[in-house]
Amino acid sequence: MPKHLVFLIGEDWFFASHLLSRARAAREAGWRVTILTRVGPASASLREEGFDVIRVDFVRARISPFSEFLLFTDIIRHYRSLRPDVVHHVALKAILLGTLAAEIAGVRSVVNAPVGQGFVFVSNTLKARLLRPFVRLALQATIGARGAFAIFENSEDRTTAVTSGAIPNERAILIPGAGVDLERFRPHPPRAGVIKVVLGARMLLDKGVREFIEAGKILHERGSLADLVLAGTPDPENPSSLPDSVLRGAFPVRWIGRVDDMAALLRSAHIACLPSYREGLPLFLLEAMASGLPVVATDVTGCRDAVVRNQTGLLVPPRDPAALADALAELISDASMRASLGAAGRARAEALYGQSVICRATLAVYERAIGEGEK
Repeated sequence: MPKHLVFLIGEDWFFASHLLSRARAAREAGWRVTILTRVGPASASLREEGFDVIRVDFVRARISPFSEFLLFTDIIRHYRSLRPDVVHHVALKAILLGTLAAEIAGVRSVVNAPVGQGFVFVSNTLKARLLRPFVRLALQATIGARGAFAIFENSEDRTTAVTSGAIPNERAILIPGAGVDLERFRPHPPRAGVIKVVLGARMLLDKGVREFIEAGKILHERGSLADLVLAGTPDPENPSSLPDSVLRGAFPVRWIGRVDDMAALLRSAHIACLPSYREGLPLFLLEAMASGLPVVATDVTGCRDAVVRNQTGLLVPPRDPAALADALAELISDASMRASLGAAGRARAEALYGQSVICRATLAVYERAIGEGEK
């Protein structure tokens, strides 16, 4: 019988963008792979690849106790019927509900992945501030429960979890990001003409989209001809999502919406930018670095793990459009700096962020979790 790996994750599109390479690696290693998720447009392609996709009623923004209890009991039922050798919980709600469900269902090997930290930890809204202490306590109680392993994308989140006592040091594993396809994302000769700066992300306030727009206005007022591009869609379930009207009226920044081929977009660009308020380890920056682009990001958790200041990119304070505009202007005007930072970024991506490196490390965690669970 093949070993059985079950992922519990809120959105099928996030699985397709961030976990698919690891699921493929597990299958190639002989594992059976099942995905419990909210079923959306990405599920069809996942099923076509041969993965079992099972619908669960995940709604990220929902906090209804009754609805969450129904979701919790559904997860327990699936865990009992699937009898996984290891479960991999991705993001906060999956960790909170999935870890408790695994204990009730008798699943002995649990891997938790607190990616991103989400709206609750980055927003300054009243709702987020009220929820934050309760979510933090619940996460601290579950992330390392019953001998679970936890995969952290950046060193700061790992250190915080260990020093708080949420998980022992030996069960807190640092695996930097989702892994980049280094063949698909490759350096390219810079195009002649107007400098293109790309921000690729969901169109959320906490991705720094407003600061990018404001920085674009500052550059425009200074006479810059740079082409600043927003690539991505709003996320209506996220309270920080920006409306279409704001994005369409973002002149001089251009909003191009959904991009299915990010590698092609990055081949047309000269600079990548992500002025986020907080990240796990942003895939967009890793893909940009693999593409040989210099990056401008904020000096926040996650971004400063990905970007080496003044070596692979520039770091600026968060929520500071003027500082962001200054950093972009520096790169726009200096082709040699762009080339130097871009080359160093590619080297860093090759050394640390390739899919083969990430997949190999993740499969090793699964094997450790099973080994510990059998003791």
